[in-house]
Amino acid sequence: MTGRTLRLRRLRRLAPARGEDGAAARPGRRGAAAAKVAAPKVVALGGGMGLSASLAALRRITGDGELTAVVTVADDGGSSGRLREELGVLPPGDLRKALAALCGDDDWGQTWARVIQHRFQSAGDLHEHAVGNLLIVALWEQLGDPVQALDLVGKLLGAQGRVLPMSAVPLELQALVKGHDPARPDDVDTVRGQATVALTPGEVLSVQVVPRDPPAVPEAVAAVLDADWVVLGPGSWFSSVIPHLLVPELLDALMETKARRVLSLNLAPQPGETEGFSPQRHLEVLARHAPKLALDVVLADEAAVPDRESLADAAKRFGAAVELAPVARQDGSPKHDPELLAAAYDRIFRMHGRIGPWR
Repeated sequence: MTGRTLRLRRLRRLAPARGEDGAAARPGRRGAAAAKVAAPKVVALGGGMGLSASLAALRRITGDGELTAVVTVADDGGSSGRLREELGVLPPGDLRKALAALCGDDDWGQTWARVIQHRFQSAGDLHEHAVGNLLIVALWEQLGDPVQALDLVGKLLGAQGRVLPMSAVPLELQALVKGHDPARPDDVDTVRGQATVALTPGEVLSVQVVPRDPPAVPEAVAAVLDADWVVLGPGSWFSSVIPHLLVPELLDALMETKARRVLSLNLAPQPGETEGFSPQRHLEVLARHAPKLALDVVLADEAAVPDRESLADAAKRFGAAVELAPVARQDGSPKHDPELLAAAYDRIFRMHGRIGPWR
């Protein structure tokens, strides 16, 4: 038995026992009648604005404490990059965005969401630093525990869910890119840093994280093992979505969990990182990085899928069905509408879930 298998078994002990239906056993939940009123336990994986969109939708259909965000920690640009370089901490930016997305719609929630997202504008060292980044890093230094600190920030904000880093060590993203230098369009170079990978003019072939095989945060693994649903995406494909599959313990948990797994596709290719990608190509790239990963549902906006048959064929490789739904904002921007995305997730959970309905 490998050390990795032993560690996953230890992490599994953090997850509550599950019933025969695959749902996590919870205090006060008795029989089929109780199952029908219990909210699903959902874990959302990603980073940046894509994860924020998913969380803003999911918090509308999950109960208190039933939603967990597991966030990438490879950002090296902007305020996060400066704090990471100066203090040696995890990049706080994507964690901050996830917390803001979990804030409620009442005055308290929206006020705090604006406060932690506020960026200073000055001619000095505080320029472009986000208030939430500084708050998170201050609590990390005070408490010495990134998970405890994030839980405390979430409590202060009244966040409707929990935010966890996928690893407790800051990661560097490295990518093999064809044509990163436009003067050498056929050459393949190693490009380092999330900010650089996200803006490359070349074709990203694959990504990896440094250090290789980083340790997962135990609470993140436990949340995946305990979930009813795991949602991967949307978001920057190579720098926010795929990195979760490069943390061995997290990938093992994704493959072993009894939860159903839904992959949420982007509304449009991302300039630089996935320029020219079709919806099915996103799946092909995912399969190259995690060939043994199984999915249950692939969610896509119906207007963003010109070739439904090809997408369905690509989804079959994962064992997944394709669900098409209008999830984009009506203003024409490539952004998800929280209410429409919530409706799509809710329908998927009801139609494909092992237990349900939840309301």
